[in-house]
This record gives sequence, structure tokens and C-alpha cells, in this order.
Amino acid sequence: MPIRLPKVLAGRDDAPALDVLERYFRVPLRKTGRLRSGALWDEWDSTGTRQRDADVFTADDLVAVTFLSVEVSPDGADIVLRERRDEFAELLAAIGPDRDLAEEADEMTPRSPAWQLETALWTVPSIGRTVASKLIARKRPRLYPIYDRVVGEVLDTKQAHLEPIRQALRHNDGELQARLVGLREQAGLPDAVPALRVLDVLAWMQLKAPVSD
Repeated sequence: MPIRLPKVLAGRDDAPALDVLERYFRVPLRKTGRLRSGALWDEWDSTGTRQRDADVFTADDLVAVTFLSVEVSPDGADIVLRERRDEFAELLAAIGPDRDLAEEADEMTPRSPAWQLETALWTVPSIGRTVASKLIARKRPRLYPIYDRVVGEVLDTKQAHLEPIRQALRHNDGELQARLVGLREQAGLPDAVPALRVLDVLAWMQLKAPVSD
């Protein structure tokens, strides 16, 4: 396996993973009485134009990433939404429509449009590896995995994230992809929560959300 699986996926019993998904998406936090902000991420579309705007970054995207505890600075927002809007739109269009990363037969390399978009975003103030991945995942949630320090530590993908996850999803005839989709269905989560997001949540919760939170 090209990545290290979250502990709740180590065995055949799905119950531990389903418990984690329930706590993340449906159980209010004790200290606020509200759901985690990340539970809003997958279906957030305050303008009703998310599908239409699939190939352009919008202000709604910058709001969405705040649900995952990051933000783009005012200068960064001006560059993404205005100064370099067309450049990033061309890169998004080059990626093509959203589809499951597990369906990508070809290796993801620095020549891949998605990788090129990520490295282009790195040149924007306040946007590094983590924020860039979340912005791209906002536009292509089935194709692009979210990265942050916690997820990288759990999955052992700090050095490389995109390609190892692609390989892992395809390993053994797509066994991991099928299990993640099955977990989403068993948990009763909407289709807006892709397999990649299930993996992200299970990894992040392993370190950041003990049962007593």
C-alpha cells in the first residue's frame, strides 16, 4: 500500500470508521452546540452557482476554505479573484471535469494540469501547499485530495501526497476506493462527500478529535 491507512481502516470491521464519520458530520461539538465547520464544506454553495463556476475561483470558494481552518489573505484574494483570474481559470479548465482520482490510470506528475495549478497557486501570498490543495479540492473534490500536516502525518504522505493516494485508491483492483464509497453509503452521507473526503476525514480525526471532544 503506497500510503499508511488510518487506524479505523486497519481491520475489516467498518464500525469504527462509521463512528468517526458520524461524529464529524452529525454530532454537535460540546463547546459550541454546533456541527464542526468542516461538516459544511462538502455541500457549501451559498450563491447557487458552484456547478456553473467549476472552472473559475470565486469568493464563495474563499469562504468555503475557512470551514477547513485556513484562509486567503486580502492580497491573495485580490490576485486569485481578479489579477490572475483568467490564468487560474485556464488551468482549471485544463484539468477537465471532476472525476474519481481512482479512475486516473496515468501517473500524476509535475506535468499534470492539477499539479501545475497547485504550484501556480503557491506563488500567491498566503497560499501554500495546504491552502492550495483545499482550493483545488473545492473545485475538483473527487479528483484532488486535501493535504494538511495532520493528514500527511497519518497517511505518511508529507513528501508526496497526490500520486501515493492515487496509487492507493487503485491498489488491488480499487479495493480502498470501493471501501470508502461503501462507508459513505453506510453512513448515509450525500454524494457530495466523495471517497477522497471520507479518507481525509478519517485521517484528520485520528489525531485532532478524540472521542471526548
